[in-house]
Amino acid sequence: MVHGSQETQFITSDHCTLTTKDLSFENILSSETRRPPTGPENSRTYRDSGRADIPGLSCPGQRECCDMRLFTPRHGTKSAVHRLKSPFPDITAFDTVVRALIRANPLGCISHMRAKKNHQPIEIVREMYTAKFVYLNADGKQIGSGLDTYDSLEGYQYGIAAVISNMANVAAHGGKSRHIPDTDHFTVILKCHDPNGEHYFLSIARDRVTVASYSDDAIRKRVEAWTDSVPALE
Repeated sequence: MVHGSQETQFITSDHCTLTTKDLSFENILSSETRRPPTGPENSRTYRDSGRADIPGLSCPGQRECCDMRLFTPRHGTKSAVHRLKSPFPDITAFDTVVRALIRANPLGCISHMRAKKNHQPIEIVREMYTAKFVYLNADGKQIGSGLDTYDSLEGYQYGIAAVISNMANVAAHGGKSRHIPDTDHFTVILKCHDPNGEHYFLSIARDRVTVASYSDDAIRKRVEAWTDSVPALE
């Protein structure tokens, strides 16, 4: 077992792997927003480096073990991450999953009173949407770029239109602005109140889902079951 910022890796005899890494919840959002969606990444393969079978990990067949949407536990703060095979294609698909989670509440969270205020079972505590732009001259050559970050979906949508139509900004760059949606970042952090009394956080980003600050492993299993039921979270 290696502690600190290094990864500890195990590989099972059936080539199913598991990766653990020390990561605090405070770093979840920053790591998600810094990392661009770089294409398909199969999170259902668990990676670890110690060349030892993991007790309790059943791998009767390669497909059965590694095709499940399991979450990778992290050392230190109790959290787990599931990397999507393919990032959300656009903001509409992303927002649809977030809103459906809040509305249907498949995690079985419950409302509660705190500081004389009633709280919903699942509440949004932070949103971050980052849009990337490039500026092109008359020959189509890139002469500049920029990033704008918004704290609401509406701000993201209106902000993109505002940047593109801002003639003073276009004149300053000396070229037309173009939005590059494939490189945008989306992150929504939700606070959930479990029936056992725990509060935990669920971070949904464009390329991953992270559950953090929980102690009961039944919570992680419920989140796994939810991702299994949503095709967009493969």
